[in-house]
Amino acid sequence: MVNEQGLGELRERLMAQAHVEGFAAVGFASAAPDAARAARLQQYVDQGRHGSMEWMASRMAERASPQGLWSEARSVIALGMSYAPAADPLALAGAPDRARISVYAQGRDYHDTVKKALKRLARWLVAEAPSQQVKVFVDTAPVMEKPLGAAAGLGWQGKHTNLVSGQHGSWLFLGAIYTTIDFFPDEPHPDRCGSCTACQDACPTAAFPAPFQLDARRCISYLTIEHAGPIPHEFRKAMGNRIYGCDDCLVVCPWNKFASVAATNKAFLPRAELAAPRLAELLALDDAGFRALFSGSPVKRIGRNRFVRNCLVAAGNSRDASLVEPVGALAADPDPVVAEAARWALGELTAAP
Repeated sequence: MVNEQGLGELRERLMAQAHVEGFAAVGFASAAPDAARAARLQQYVDQGRHGSMEWMASRMAERASPQGLWSEARSVIALGMSYAPAADPLALAGAPDRARISVYAQGRDYHDTVKKALKRLARWLVAEAPSQQVKVFVDTAPVMEKPLGAAAGLGWQGKHTNLVSGQHGSWLFLGAIYTTIDFFPDEPHPDRCGSCTACQDACPTAAFPAPFQLDARRCISYLTIEHAGPIPHEFRKAMGNRIYGCDDCLVVCPWNKFASVAATNKAFLPRAELAAPRLAELLALDDAGFRALFSGSPVKRIGRNRFVRNCLVAAGNSRDASLVEPVGALAADPDPVVAEAARWALGELTAAP
C-alpha cells in the first residue's frame, strides 16, 4: 500500500505524465456508486430517449457505477484530450454544395488516439505502483464519461448534456482509467451555465426537452450516426447539409472563448479532404471508395450505405440542380434505405420552386 504522502506525490506525477501523453485535462473521482447519477441514467432509458442504442439499456448496472463494471475499482482517473477547432464549424452552413462533417470526425479516429495514450499512461502508473491494477476505457465501454468527468472536476455537464470546461470549452474527448489505487478525489465542478440558453436555442431539431435533458431520437448526431433506418421526414429539412454529426449546440457555448487551439492534439487536425467535401463526390462513393476515403476516420464505422443516405438528405436540401444526375443514379441502389432517400432527394431537387 502507498501511504497518504506517497499517494499525493504519485497523483502529481501522474498528472504531469498525462500532459506528456497529450491530455489537456485530468482529474480524480471515486469509483463508488452514486445513486443520483444512476437514477438519471435509469430515467433516461425508461423514457426511451436513448432511441435504438440498446447497449445503454442492456448493460445498465455496469454503466451506472464504475464498481458495477469492476468491483475492485477504487478511483477513476478522468482525462480529456482537446480537439478545439481553428476554423468556424458553422462556416459551411451557407454552402449547400458542400457537406458538413462534425469537427471531431475530420481528423484521426479519437478512439485509437485516446486509447493508445491511456494505455501508455496506465503502463506508467503500474510501473510506479506495481501492486495495483488498472483498466482503461474510451467511449465503447459501459462508462459514463461525462458525469465522471464532472465528478472529477474536469468541467460540468452543460444544458446540452455535454461536458463544458472552463479552460477547453466544449472540445474535449474523454477517457477514463479505473484503478485499485484509492486516490483522493477532486471536488466536482459546479454548474456555470447560469441563465444562458444558447445551446438550447441553436438546436435545429429541438432535441432538448428541457435544460440538461437530451432526447437522442431528435438529435442530428444520433440520426446521422446511430440510427440505421430511413431518416424521419420531420427532421430531413433541419439536417441541412450535415452528413455526420452536428456541432451547433457545442459551437455556440460562450465558454468556448477560453478554448485555445494551442492545446489541440495534432492527431485531430482536420484532413483537407474532410474539411469541406463536395456532395457530388461523396454521392459517387461505392463501398471501396468510402472505405478508402475514411480510412482511419470515425466516419468509417457507419458504413457506406448509412453515409450515402445522409448525403442524399443533404443533396435534397441543397436545391442544387447539378446533383440531380448523381442522386438519380442512386434511386435504384440495392440498399432500400439509400434508394428511398434518393427518391426523396430527387423529388426535392425537381420540385417547382
